[in-house]
Amino acid sequence: MNNGKAMGCRGRGGWYGGGVRADELNADSAMGDLMQALPGAKRALFARYHLGGCQSCAFSDKETLAELCARSELDAGEVLAHLLDSHRHDLSMLIEPVEAHEKLQDFRLIDVRTREEHEAVKIEPSEFLTQELQQAVFAGDSSAKILLYDHCGRHVLDQVAWFRGHGLHETFGLRGGIDAWSQVVDPKIPRYRLEMDV
Repeated sequence: MNNGKAMGCRGRGGWYGGGVRADELNADSAMGDLMQALPGAKRALFARYHLGGCQSCAFSDKETLAELCARSELDAGEVLAHLLDSHRHDLSMLIEPVEAHEKLQDFRLIDVRTREEHEAVKIEPSEFLTQELQQAVFAGDSSAKILLYDHCGRHVLDQVAWFRGHGLHETFGLRGGIDAWSQVVDPKIPRYRLEMDV
């Protein structure tokens, strides 16, 4: 972890996604822009179309959605509509930092980052997700409200889906992760960049 000057997460648009907004996407959008604007797009592409999950179906950031769909014999308009629907669903599982701060007392706050990250900087009163904690939460009250956070909000939806899949339907993710929290809620929390983010 590099705790130098204010660094934050890699990406042109910071924690709200890429330089292109979801409503600006079209079939001629580059896959890299699409992945930045729709954080769950890779998961949605693989789940429905088996694209992007292995070497034979991989795509480059510079390839357009239209090019990917043409070589995969898919309708680009239908694929884009599916990705946008998936994005709307993803957004329903996220809470903005300011709203989360206002309702923090209603949630059990769980940090899904690495132990090193949690020990270096965290949102109080969060708990670090261990196997033991996960088992206890899964065996506990299924109506409990849970708020998960990661570094930049890029991976939290997978964890939210995992918790919801185990019957914890009141699980949400912090949009933009601790990086967004430090920007709009608590600037005393230092921003950082992992070496793998560079």
